[in-house]
Amino acid sequence: MLVQQHRSKGGARAVCALAVAGVMAATGGCSGGGGGDRAVADERGGTDSLDAVHRAAAVLAGTVTGTGTANMSGAAAGSGTAGSAEVRTTMETAAGGTRVTIRGRGVYDFRHRTGRLTVVLPRDAAGADEHRPVTELLAPGALYMMNRGAGVPADKWVRIDTTTLADGNLVTGGATDPMAAAELLRGADRVTYVGRTVLDGVPVRHYRGTTDLGRAAREAAPESRGALRAAAKGFRRDTVRFDAYLDDQGRLRKVRHRFGFADEGPAVEVVSTTLLSGFGVPVSVRLPDDRDIYTGRIRQR
Repeated sequence: MLVQQHRSKGGARAVCALAVAGVMAATGGCSGGGGGDRAVADERGGTDSLDAVHRAAAVLAGTVTGTGTANMSGAAAGSGTAGSAEVRTTMETAAGGTRVTIRGRGVYDFRHRTGRLTVVLPRDAAGADEHRPVTELLAPGALYMMNRGAGVPADKWVRIDTTTLADGNLVTGGATDPMAAAELLRGADRVTYVGRTVLDGVPVRHYRGTTDLGRAAREAAPESRGALRAAAKGFRRDTVRFDAYLDDQGRLRKVRHRFGFADEGPAVEVVSTTLLSGFGVPVSVRLPDDRDIYTGRIRQR
């Protein structure tokens, strides 16, 4: 996990700020608000936009085929699904005038909900000039990390039960699980259609809105519910702002979530961006054997 406790001038304060491999600092500091259960489509977006965003996760997983909507300038209904994709991630934290950026790259299988990412920390985020990239294996309810550091043998993995994390691994791992990033859109309760644009040479439609964590957890596929339920209980605010970019087949190409953390002192914002391309790429993820998982104590830096 790539979250650390920080101290402010007012004393010790746990904030969800990305830094080095450590435990989720704000275990109880991100819970709260209630949200209504009624989904509302913005008048500029209409119910078609809301439906397109809601369906994005299902299209990726291949449980429904892509479809055009009235907002898609008459685009014909597509039959494409994703199955798998190449993934690029960026996670930025801004707190107290300090900005930290963590980047990741890898592949993900949406049907099996497994993936592999290489996560690169900033040069100074680990308290040293350089830090070895962290290899992350993603699976339903679990996150495996290699090069975890802080006392973990170099040939061992650390396994984390994501259903026990206060954020459901939406920010803790330094990269939001691509399936969870898409599943969050199932809780969209207000959507605006911004317009057409081009992303990496692909025509896409840009949607902007807010999603409700509790609703997303209820609507998500069974494999994703545990982690999202944890997030719904753990965050102080239920509402998450997002920008989503869908191609003409209804496949998610880019999604940016803005997670806000309110506590004593300055507000903290974590912006998580996931970009998808190369759909259909082969993905092979072998989860570590029990003998390869480190079970000792992890030292905090």
